[in-house]
Order: sequence, then structure tokens, then C-alpha cells
Amino acid sequence: MSRPSTSTIVSLAWVAATLAGVVITYAFRGSAGVNTLDVVLPLLACGAMLVRARYPVATLVVVVVSVAVYYPWAKLDAPIIVLVFVALYTAADRGHLAAAIAAGAASLMGLGVGEIGAVRHVGDSEFMMITGWVVAAIAFGGVTRNRRAYLVEARKHAADALRSKEEEARRRAGEERLRIARELHDVLGHNVSMINVQAAAALHGLKKRPEDAEAALRTIKDTSKETLRELRTTLGVLRQVDEDAPTAPADSLARVETLVAASGLEVRTELSGPLDAVPTEVDLAATRIVREALTNVSRHSGTDQATLTITTTSGNIVICVEDDGPGATYDEGAGFGVQGMRERATALGGTLEAGPRPEGGFRVAASLPLTQPTNGAR
Repeated sequence: MSRPSTSTIVSLAWVAATLAGVVITYAFRGSAGVNTLDVVLPLLACGAMLVRARYPVATLVVVVVSVAVYYPWAKLDAPIIVLVFVALYTAADRGHLAAAIAAGAASLMGLGVGEIGAVRHVGDSEFMMITGWVVAAIAFGGVTRNRRAYLVEARKHAADALRSKEEEARRRAGEERLRIARELHDVLGHNVSMINVQAAAALHGLKKRPEDAEAALRTIKDTSKETLRELRTTLGVLRQVDEDAPTAPADSLARVETLVAASGLEVRTELSGPLDAVPTEVDLAATRIVREALTNVSRHSGTDQATLTITTTSGNIVICVEDDGPGATYDEGAGFGVQGMRERATALGGTLEAGPRPEGGFRVAASLPLTQPTNGAR
């Protein structure tokens, strides 16, 4: 059961106070001369107050009319005029400032016209006090509405500022990743290319000019040491503070049994050709493809069995991972896993195809060239 809102509780309090005033007035003055309006009009005004939060203008009209009729023709003269002030405040607080001003002005004009004549029911001081309460109720309602709007706008600005701060942090993180990638490409790529050139020179001059070979080998030693230092520095930035340094050997096709065992699947492995002399970049991409393909089998195929075939032939290494599970709906390779595998293959000048098998299940087939471009290094 939901709890009543604050507005409902306040309305009930005002209604109770007004009805208490009516009862006290009746107790002091007695029932002599009391008519139907003494009962109907207070109940009508109090009933309207119960819906003031939802219908502020309608409540204002009902209350003002009830009070305007009550005082000239009713007999008890109970203090239900306070409901007018509450209704004026509510209308202004809910954004109906023009209606509140119009109703307040009309009430004061009606009160002034009613006092024209020989007999006056409200003195000048009382009239000024009522006018002050009308103006104060409308003004206070406008102030509370403006303050509420200000707080909403302030919270919105705070949320926008926090969102901008998070976006700025993500942008800076992206820029830092790009900077690190450029450093890896520029520094490590340059150094590795130099090592390749110096090694070729050392091999060429090993028999004819041993002194040149020795100088080239020293250059290789110094360059590789500098490269390792740069690599450790970069990896130190990328590694999390609480992340332990890796102690196990990196994945490789030469250790494909370990890679298969880590998948948790029953994998039938078929290998053809040597796998221990695969170029490093091809070996890395191939193991990542095998791992991702086996992970997809574990997650999406609905089976715990798969077949892994690796073949080296005609200057290429061909990887095929198949399963016969019911699988999930194929989405033309739009998933990040398939997309990542395809990007790895394409980056090496290879190809990757992924899709359902005609006999059921799913197949991932990649072909990677074993001979990689040297980027100008000889």
C-alpha cells in the first residue's frame, strides 16, 4: 500500500483545521439562524482542497466562489477564508500565476464592492490585512516554483557536467591509447627493422669481413636491449596496478594442446605440417583465432564437442573449427568475436569465413599467408 504524498497530507491538515473552525464557530454561536449554506459551502470548499495538487485552477475557482457566496449569505461566519490563501498559493506554485493573480484581484474587488454602502462588515485594517495575505500567498507560490525550477536546472547542469567529465576522461584515454600505439609502431617498429637489417648484414659479412659482422652484432645487441626497455616501459603503463606479471608461456600453435585444453571442450584435433616454424605475427593471429572460435563454440553452439583442423600448405596456414551443435541464429558475422577474427586475418593478408554448415552446426575457416611483407627491410 502506497503512502500518501506530502501534498495530500497538507491538504488534509488544512481541511481538518477549517472544519474544526466551523465546528467551534457553531459551538459558540449555536444553531439559531443557521442555514444550508453554512454546511454545504464549507464542505464544497474542503472537498475541492483535496484535489488541489492535481487540479489547482479548478480548486481555486471552487474555493473562491464558495467563499464569495458564504460570507454574504451564510450565518456562522466561520474562518474558511484561509482556504482562499492556500488555493492561491497552490495555483501560483503549480505554474498558473496568471490565474492566481486574476482570482486574487477578483476576490479583492468583490470584497471592496460588497463593502460599499452604509453598513460595513470589514474595516480598513482588516481589508489591508486580507490584501496582504492574498499578495503574500501568490508571491510565495511563485517563489517556491522558481526555486524548484532552479534546483531542477542545477541538478541537470550537474549531471551534464558529470557526463562531460566522463566523456572527457574517455577521450583522454583514447588519445593515450593512440599515443602508446604510435610509440610502439615508431620506436619498436624502427628498432626491429634495424635489427633485421643488421642481422642480414652480419650474415652477409660473417665470412668475408668478420669485423663488420662483429659491429653489426653489437648494434643488434644494443638495439634489442633498448627495444626491450621501451617495451617494458610501455607495458608497465598499460598493465593494471594489481595485475601480476604473466608467468606462463604465451599461446602458440606449437602448444595447441594447451590451447585446446583451456577451452573446456572435447576437441578432436587434426594437424598437418610443421607448426613450430610459423612466423611470430602469424602464430599470434592464428592462436587468437583458434581461441575465439573455440570460445564461440562453448558459448553459442549448444554442444561441448568441436573439431580443430590446422594445415600448412602452399605457403598458407589453414585453420578450421567446426561444431555440430544447434547453435544460435547466425547474424552474418556481425558479432564482435567474428569481426575481430576477420580483422586479424585481413591484417595479415589472409581471409576468414564464418557461417552455418549445410549439415548443421557452425564453421570458422581462416587462411593466413606464412610469408609476410618486410616493409622495405632487406
